[in-house]
Amino acid sequence: MPAVLPVLASRLSAAVATAFGPSYGELDPELRAATKPEFGHFQTNLALRLAKSLGEQPRQIAIRLVAALELDGLCEPAAIAGPGFVNLTLLPSVLAAGVNSLRGPLPPRGERVVVDYSQPNVAKQMHVGHLRSTVIGDALCNVLRYVGYDVIRQNHVGDWGTQFGMMVEQVLSEQLQVESLDIEGMQQLYQRGRKHFDSDPTFADRSRARVVLLQSGDAGTRAIWQTMVQVSLVEFDRLYAKLGSPLTRADVVGESAYNDQLQVVVDDLAAAGLLTESGGAQCAFLPGFTGRDGSPLPVIVQKSDGGFGYSATDLAAVRHRVDDLHADRIVYVVDHRQALHFQQIFALARAAGWLPATTPAEHVAFGTVLDTAGKPFKTRDGDTVRLASLLDGAVARAAALLEGRDDAMAESERLAIAEAVGIGAIKYADLSNDRINDYVFDLDRMVAMTGNTGPYLQYAHARLTRILAKAGEVPGQVTVLAEPAEQRLALLLAGFGDSVVQVAETLQPHRLCTYLYDVAAALSAFYESCPVLTSAGEVRASRLALCAATRRVLQDGLGLLGITAPDTM
Repeated sequence: MPAVLPVLASRLSAAVATAFGPSYGELDPELRAATKPEFGHFQTNLALRLAKSLGEQPRQIAIRLVAALELDGLCEPAAIAGPGFVNLTLLPSVLAAGVNSLRGPLPPRGERVVVDYSQPNVAKQMHVGHLRSTVIGDALCNVLRYVGYDVIRQNHVGDWGTQFGMMVEQVLSEQLQVESLDIEGMQQLYQRGRKHFDSDPTFADRSRARVVLLQSGDAGTRAIWQTMVQVSLVEFDRLYAKLGSPLTRADVVGESAYNDQLQVVVDDLAAAGLLTESGGAQCAFLPGFTGRDGSPLPVIVQKSDGGFGYSATDLAAVRHRVDDLHADRIVYVVDHRQALHFQQIFALARAAGWLPATTPAEHVAFGTVLDTAGKPFKTRDGDTVRLASLLDGAVARAAALLEGRDDAMAESERLAIAEAVGIGAIKYADLSNDRINDYVFDLDRMVAMTGNTGPYLQYAHARLTRILAKAGEVPGQVTVLAEPAEQRLALLLAGFGDSVVQVAETLQPHRLCTYLYDVAAALSAFYESCPVLTSAGEVRASRLALCAATRRVLQDGLGLLGITAPDTM
């Protein structure tokens, strides 16, 4: 509860100062949620920590602390438990006020955050690896915008480099009409080109020469390449729409966009004395970066053949985001294997003065998607699982789950709900795990209507919608919270804003998932002990208001995760 916790902490600090002297009043009360309902709503171990300094029994200190504690209008009389824990229980009126004053998005904070995520490759189908970056990135953008950031999304598409010289040369070799290819045809073209490149030195030389033509702006080469890019972008748009991602063409800033700045990056780093020639390549050797044998680990900015690697591109992107986009914070949602790369890029950009010390640059790392055997998620043929088939399978499974639940439902509505449930199940399964960990892709568990799953939360929202519709009245405010179950639910609801702020600070979406699941579980306990529609008078009105507030929190919370909350299921 954003307004209550600081007040409680302040009163505890004042009580410590009164009872034990001003010097102890600066001690952090470290208020924590009570571990069990019988312990109230919050606990502090202040007395136990003070005992070490004062040389007294913790319980005696707790008695003196409670005697000096002013709780009027906020809590019931404090209780002492065990060796000296102080338990605090908020007044029902305070809990009700917390629910009734639920806030929406925070006002603009005057800061801009640039979030780099998704990052598919042109001429290749998006796969399960892109799922994590896209889903996590979308959720973080939503949360950061909610807490007041001006959010700029950047989809750093792989659309440049040696492979495109190879593919253009393969198109010319086969005399293909590249306009006739779809994304699957593009992927097969790449595979043929790769095989040709590896087996034919003459073709490989022509491909390398074609890269030079591409980079220098040769019209024919650029036209073929641009067609490949457009075909790929159409497919990306289709999958983003199916996934419910707000990414658009306007967010795409491919590697090619930085081509003209790559030599500038090298020249400026050289002028700053940050580059060293090593084996013909231009490298930066930064302090603190060494291999297992203790040898320095270089950042290769320009290769020995004069070409540029993705380190140069990423450095150019940093400059663009700071100088042109005026980022106050930069976030990269990329898998954990790139951790060292980003550490080096950030260090080099700071050494060059391109990334100010006041501008945080954060690598939001994530783990691997595994199959039920605990191995990287692959098809039976050993290929990477394509995102399109993954999403189609989830929607089909959800449709089967919903079959026969409501015979009166129109087929179009049933399909829309299946889409929301299937896609939501995949997103929630991804986001509910600590992102740095690997997780198992188990569709049966993901679409389950029980447990910590997306469909469980969606069903809780739909059930609330049905109750409120049956009530036939517009809910007012929460006024009566006599039962422990409704107090527990109210306490959780009032903490929604704090949960969102915590995700914005830590960039850990699973914290919001855990919070929403706790709300849904508390709602279930509330249903069991607190009748809503069959209650009467002020109790009924108050419980309907509590239901409406819970529905809003579930809807807003799922929305921040990028998950649709259907009204029926």
